[in-house]
Amino acid sequence: MISRRDFLQVSMAATAIVGASGFGNWCRLAAQQSLSQDQLVQFDTFGNVSLIHITDIHGQLNPIYFREPSVNIGVGDNRGAVPHITGADFRKAYGIADGSSSHYALTSGDFSALAQGYGRVGGLDNVATVIKAIRADRPEAILLDGGDTWHGSYTCLKTAGQDMVNVMNVLKPDAMTFHWEFTLGSDRVNEIVRNLPFAALGQNIFDAEWDEPSDLFPPYKMFERGGTKIAVIGQAFPYLPIANPGWMFSEYSFGIRDENMAAMVQEVRLAGAECVVVLSHNGFDVDKKMASLVPGIDVILSGHTHDALPEPGLINETIIVPSGSNGKFVSRVDLDIRNGRMMGYRTKLIPIFSDVIDSDKDVAALISEQRAPYATEMSEVIGQTDGLLYRRGNFNGTWDDLICDALLSERDAEIALSPGVRWGPSLIPGQDITREDIFGVTSMTYGQAYRSEMSGKLLHEILEDVADNIFNPNPYYQQGGDMVRTGGLGYSIDLTQSQGARISDLTLLKTGERIDPDKSYMVAGWASIMEGTEGPQIWDIVENHIRKLGTVRVLENNSIKVFGA
Repeated sequence: MISRRDFLQVSMAATAIVGASGFGNWCRLAAQQSLSQDQLVQFDTFGNVSLIHITDIHGQLNPIYFREPSVNIGVGDNRGAVPHITGADFRKAYGIADGSSSHYALTSGDFSALAQGYGRVGGLDNVATVIKAIRADRPEAILLDGGDTWHGSYTCLKTAGQDMVNVMNVLKPDAMTFHWEFTLGSDRVNEIVRNLPFAALGQNIFDAEWDEPSDLFPPYKMFERGGTKIAVIGQAFPYLPIANPGWMFSEYSFGIRDENMAAMVQEVRLAGAECVVVLSHNGFDVDKKMASLVPGIDVILSGHTHDALPEPGLINETIIVPSGSNGKFVSRVDLDIRNGRMMGYRTKLIPIFSDVIDSDKDVAALISEQRAPYATEMSEVIGQTDGLLYRRGNFNGTWDDLICDALLSERDAEIALSPGVRWGPSLIPGQDITREDIFGVTSMTYGQAYRSEMSGKLLHEILEDVADNIFNPNPYYQQGGDMVRTGGLGYSIDLTQSQGARISDLTLLKTGERIDPDKSYMVAGWASIMEGTEGPQIWDIVENHIRKLGTVRVLENNSIKVFGA
């Protein structure tokens, strides 16, 4: 395996700029000149089978800015292990030079300055170019979509996912699996899946009434490529009814279903599969545990936790390949399959620098067609940002703080709660904030903003429950995204404690008073999984708030004290 060399060869040193001032066209040109499309897609073809993996696109058709996390805490056996190292520690672990393209692509430090040099990332027209380059080299490559595709943008919400379906169909995946797609509602998901020209896989998608595999979502698909039989087994997000509104897809049940996965691996091996690939939306740590428990898996293509690593994880004889999010990366995996065994592999995580990679004109035209009916309303400028707006990390990002501020102000609340989701593009200082940008961090099918009284005791219980979903040392009990975001409320969290004892020192920020368990507080929030939630849509609340501010300045948030990390 030479994946580190393959990836880092495009990490040529660029001038590291500490601030944004003076980092204009000259520096962008210098950054672009240090890269080329040929370098990005260059690969020493290996073995006889190639996989192409993209995951967690979250509706992003066009190039965006996307900052990786500065905080990604691991617990239990994953404490201090990748992907739970960030920033300078991450760069040191992989030998990444400060100021390089890999620094910008994979870590958060100096993000605003480097963004002005290296530009935006992603865009499915650019992704299409990379996929075509891989297919030109390896025509029988298998393209696999890890899910969270039909969700996360203005047009995706307005078209109920059809914009993404139309564009992805042109890229011609061979299979996909699922998570946020189900929040379109099962009727809409079923309608789309019945018409897909490729496989919709989920060995863990069962009929809830009969507790039997769903006929619409087969567990696997067999391929014959490179003279080899390859089985691709789908693994949808296991905790959909817990993390998302189960009433939207009540006829389905999910779960990890290790025993069924093991049975499927055995079944495909008996059917002649010489290579077993799991297309997973478990999340990286859950995939690691599954690989340790289920023998016979050669490759897990990992999604859900948005991790991007220049080298795969290795558990026993299973390689785990995480491919980032938002169309920012494409993974190529070459395998040498002989005598029914994986004899070797070579991988490359390809960053999609949109100023370097040529746009595929046909896909670009199709993207423009999907966006055209909504272009005017999407592009309306609502305000400007004076600082970096991002969402990604275990605790509040600046986009989350802005949303919480909007809830406090527009809903006349003492405390705000916002879900700890990972999706949403970043904005760099000085950018306009458009309506599309707001939808990029708020668009979902249950965006109603509630306003209700909650006791201090209930607030504590909510924080404890979410903390256990994130920081339980057993990955199979990590059922959420990141920690619920809070506004107007401070607290301490001790990651060394067990459930019920992690959260302390709850404080009402506007008065400095400790939260009284027996007192009620006015709380505004959104994205409740309860059916029948009433209230204005969160994107309208955030838009109104930004209009009043004009220029957004999000102050540093020091309201959460973390111990034991």
